[in-house]
Amino acid sequence: MRRYHLFIIYGLIVLLFGLILLSSRQQNEPQVPYEEIYLQQETGENIRIQIPDARAKLFELPKEISFAGENVPLDIEDVKERLEREIYVNAYWQSNMILLMKRSGKYLPTIEKILKENGIPEDFKYLAMAESGLMNVVSPAGARGFWQFMPNTAKEYNLEVSNDVDERYHLEKSTLAACKYLKSAYSRFGNWTSVAASYNMGMSGLSRRKSEQKQNNYYDLLLNDETSRYVFRLLAFKEIFENSEKYGFNLKQDDYYQMPDFREIVVSDNISNLSDWAIKHKSNYKSLKLYNPWLRSDKLRTARGKAYIIQIPI
Repeated sequence: MRRYHLFIIYGLIVLLFGLILLSSRQQNEPQVPYEEIYLQQETGENIRIQIPDARAKLFELPKEISFAGENVPLDIEDVKERLEREIYVNAYWQSNMILLMKRSGKYLPTIEKILKENGIPEDFKYLAMAESGLMNVVSPAGARGFWQFMPNTAKEYNLEVSNDVDERYHLEKSTLAACKYLKSAYSRFGNWTSVAASYNMGMSGLSRRKSEQKQNNYYDLLLNDETSRYVFRLLAFKEIFENSEKYGFNLKQDDYYQMPDFREIVVSDNISNLSDWAIKHKSNYKSLKLYNPWLRSDKLRTARGKAYIIQIPI
């Protein structure tokens, strides 16, 4: 056999081993998920493009965390796992978290101010986030507003609920009503973590579970799935809001929504047509309802001796 034939054979053997080694390495590498899209050219030919997805990132989770000044026992394994679950669920639901952060610029200053004035820990602002996402939502059961009051509970805490007015949609008044509830719950349970849990399942419900299981600590109770996740959802919001860049949320000051400046008009007489009233006061029906969502119809009937404050953007 001629020498150049040997060189060819040796070369082919080396190439074969190289291909085998390369194939083995590719099989051992984790597969990166990708999205396929098809682009149609003017000729009618379809081109397939594969776009790799960014790989999921593992976060360095907190070694310690507290709620309203009360430490969370992260040395208990299931407590740590439940916190991690809520952090990852909320951190990777990016669209929801970004919009929640943006809305916080409009509403948190008012909520924080009222909480402070009433001696409620600031961490309870995250309760409003968990309840409503800082939106005037309606639950299937009929709870409404940022703080999700049911009609009877709202009236118990001096919120008006009628055909024309529903103060569950009034940010200041409903936040004040929530403070009254939280104070009442604290006088019953003596710790803020239980107060937060009771907001989800009711004071009586939480008291029954504590009595049945002979445990006073929220983290030692076996509760329904919603309430067992509830406090951890508040903790996740707190962790992500206070360390937003760590979780990939790099909002600038200009990214946050802001409330406009208002002029206030005191109303003590009936308004038969809110559209006409808004135009008379150099506004419009949309702005009137947008910034006074507690107005629930197209008119306002005012009881004797009753007055309302309507906000009009300047």
